[in-house]
Amino acid sequence: MNTQLNSNVINLDSSAAKRMASTVKELPLITLTHEELRQLLSNQLQSSLDIQVIMDTFFQISQRMIAYDSLTYNHAGHNIIVALGLSQKHSVTYQLNYQGEYLGDIIFSRAESFSEHELGDFESIITSLVFPLRNGLLYAAALNSALKDPLTGVGNRISMQQTLQRDIDTAQRHKQALSVLMIDIDYFKSINDRYGHSAGDLVLVKIAQHIEKQLRITDALFRYGGEEFLAVLPNTCKEHAIVAAERLLESLKNLQINHAAQDIDVTASIGCAALTAEDTITSLLQRSDIALYAAKRNGRNQVQSAP
Repeated sequence: MNTQLNSNVINLDSSAAKRMASTVKELPLITLTHEELRQLLSNQLQSSLDIQVIMDTFFQISQRMIAYDSLTYNHAGHNIIVALGLSQKHSVTYQLNYQGEYLGDIIFSRAESFSEHELGDFESIITSLVFPLRNGLLYAAALNSALKDPLTGVGNRISMQQTLQRDIDTAQRHKQALSVLMIDIDYFKSINDRYGHSAGDLVLVKIAQHIEKQLRITDALFRYGGEEFLAVLPNTCKEHAIVAAERLLESLKNLQINHAAQDIDVTASIGCAALTAEDTITSLLQRSDIALYAAKRNGRNQVQSAP
């Protein structure tokens, strides 16, 4: 076989990877002993909560302790993958767990197979990753939660501001197209009044899920407020954005929402605006909002675009 795979489960308790209180002066790595490198590794890993930074630090220092070519870390639950170096044919995989909590998988590879002594060294130094990784995952989860609308699970206003500003900057810098769709559920107050607020919440969740399925993987959806959603469409001109909006309205005809044995039919009004060279995030949103109000004034369940 070309690939040597060793699957190991590393379970650690608090005594296996205690944090070091002292700060180690960072000397040139060439002058450090193996034990000094272990101490440096432990200290440096605790200097960041960013998983990418944590794994990059581990990769750079641990390569001075064990010869290998690539490191891949993944955690499917958090949708995190970090790949460093050039993958080779021989690999060893370790699964990290802390008191029953899954912390991810790490794969090391190189052109030659690993010796039993090197495998033991891997198991030894991996313990230094446990607390930094756990803290990083907790931080990532908290950050993700802070940027999500708690009801629908799509991005919230804070996330929208960050994403849209980034996409505007990128589009204007590279002279690329960008469009936004302001989507408002028609007669949403009537849905709440007739079926109750639990039904209204269900409608918001189902609509958000439905819109996300209609968008491309490069697009992003946010709850703008109340019953309004904003879809950000990178590399999309106004004409194509209108087509996408009309396709979305058409698809809503087939959306089935059932609450308390009652079917709830839903339509939406959409305002479309394409980015101009002069646009700011404020002006782009204002233009999409004006287009949305035009759609509502003209009878709802339609798309209107900003000039």
